[in-house]
Amino acid sequence: MVRTEKRVRELVSEDPEMRDVLETVLDRADDGEVGWTDVKGEIESGQWGRLIEKEVLVEGDTGFRIDDPDAVREALEGGDDDLTSSSVDLDDVESTSWSKWDKLAGVGTLLFMVGYAYTPIRNTVGEALDLGLGPLLDVLPFYAVVLLLAMTTGLYSTVLRALLMDMDKMSAYQDRMKDIQERRKEAKERGDDAAMQKIQEEQMEAMGDQLGMFKEQFRPMAWIMFLTIPVFLWMYWAIGARGASSHHVLTDVVFPIWGTLEWTEPMLGPIRPWIFWYFLCSTASIQIIQKALNIEMTPST
Repeated sequence: MVRTEKRVRELVSEDPEMRDVLETVLDRADDGEVGWTDVKGEIESGQWGRLIEKEVLVEGDTGFRIDDPDAVREALEGGDDDLTSSSVDLDDVESTSWSKWDKLAGVGTLLFMVGYAYTPIRNTVGEALDLGLGPLLDVLPFYAVVLLLAMTTGLYSTVLRALLMDMDKMSAYQDRMKDIQERRKEAKERGDDAAMQKIQEEQMEAMGDQLGMFKEQFRPMAWIMFLTIPVFLWMYWAIGARGASSHHVLTDVVFPIWGTLEWTEPMLGPIRPWIFWYFLCSTASIQIIQKALNIEMTPST
């Protein structure tokens, strides 16, 4: 039903005269079925073809039948404003590009990532951030500092995703792919080879949506990683992970089940306690912040 309503809205959005066409077809339909001869002279052949193309009209026993008359009526009763309000234009969506600042953030992220393996970058970033974070270790234990960092990164991660990722566009991508899949399934069930071929061609054209979705998702991630990786490099630098020299004296930490652990000793395979504790705090913080700010991180369907 939702799919038929959406198609009716698209038709009226593209051509307001289609409202009268749909009302005429509904009025002439006998038990849900209607033929071209029933409406010839009242609507144009091109408009009739659009109804078939959009699958508002599908093949019936003696002619064509309205796919879902109730859905068509409900869409028409929604009013002109609702019918003519178009969803996100996918052509505009696919042309979305990163700004120069987005690209600089991406390049900066790659540079910071090199710091995990390249000591000079790690030391430079660690020493720079230690000017602000080092004094915190004089008054707070390391686990509390990690908690504060996780809460901070969780806050700006949530806000950046809300600001930089267009949920309307993401929803448009998902709706389009879902609509194609539903029509493909229906065409397969009724053995309509012509429709299957047309849908497959449309599906190939829609592959560009995958790139568009990736660009929408990765744009905020570039900024989040640009701000978060230096925090990881500082923690890496401060505790002397992977045999590097430690720059702060830190007390051991006690975890349930594991007991007392040093921050750099193995915990879960390659995962160390400092990484485990950060991600635990970050995940919890993000959930709380999303609820508190009422921010939706998934596209509406």
